[in-house]
Amino acid sequence: MWISHAERPLRADELCHALAVELGSTYFNPDNLPSISTLVGCCQGLITVDKEASTVRLIHFTLQEYLSAHPDIFSRPHSAMAEICLTYLNSQQVKVLLAEPFLDSQDAPFLEYCSVYWGIYVKRELSDYARSLALKLLKEYYGQTSTRLLLMRAGETLIEDLDPPYLLSGLHCASFFGIAEVVADLVEMGCYDTNEEDCSDFTPLAWAAHNGHEEVVKILAGREEVNPDKPDWNGQTPLSHASWHGHEGVVKILLLQEELNPNKQDNNGRTPLLIASSRAHDELVKILLGQEEVNPTSRITTAKHHC
Repeated sequence: MWISHAERPLRADELCHALAVELGSTYFNPDNLPSISTLVGCCQGLITVDKEASTVRLIHFTLQEYLSAHPDIFSRPHSAMAEICLTYLNSQQVKVLLAEPFLDSQDAPFLEYCSVYWGIYVKRELSDYARSLALKLLKEYYGQTSTRLLLMRAGETLIEDLDPPYLLSGLHCASFFGIAEVVADLVEMGCYDTNEEDCSDFTPLAWAAHNGHEEVVKILAGREEVNPDKPDWNGQTPLSHASWHGHEGVVKILLLQEELNPNKQDNNGRTPLLIASSRAHDELVKILLGQEEVNPTSRITTAKHHC
């Protein structure tokens, strides 16, 4: 299940830690760790270790094709993997790790994978147990090591220039992954300021717009207290982010907000229309031009434009 549904090839030590997790336990027991030789033996020749890359893979691509053609072989795999990742992140050993710039994660080799991919599994298949584990993690998300690992993967901030703790709230994280049910839970619980900025000045709405998560954008933009025009460090608004990435559905939702200024320029003088045009998002350009409030002749006034 893990090898065939992993988001990237798993290292041998990552797979061993994944299989050692006990659901429902807040303590990761290292005595549960199997050896890689045991795993290879138990799988009866269906998996092998790529010694050059130190990753574990299926013995042949036709096996992957067979597993993909028979999805019922594994019962709710994404839900199961989400629960394992979240149990690992909620374990005592992981929680005590500080968000240090040069963290030695040898004792927690599964940490990076869980931090980056747990939300993908939850979004695909959300069980009640995974939902409760996610809320437990996100209510104590500030300054955790998984915060730094997720931001590094996102590539939207210069991690080396930041001092820990890395400001990323649980609401930011749930919005980043687009987990609408969890976002709604956190908002209703009043756990976070819905306009709070992270270390890149991204609001939860900005992350949802940036990654094209329409349901989350609807939830956040529908809140009276949410500012749909709040800019990040580069002066880009949620509409700017959606325009850059060509998220047409998100743009349509944002354009319905009364407080939105669709002509707002970023620090480089670019409006959402100019951004969409420069990125060759033709359909998005048509959507923006169809709005009376959008000024197609808006000039660059806030900064010099460097070609």
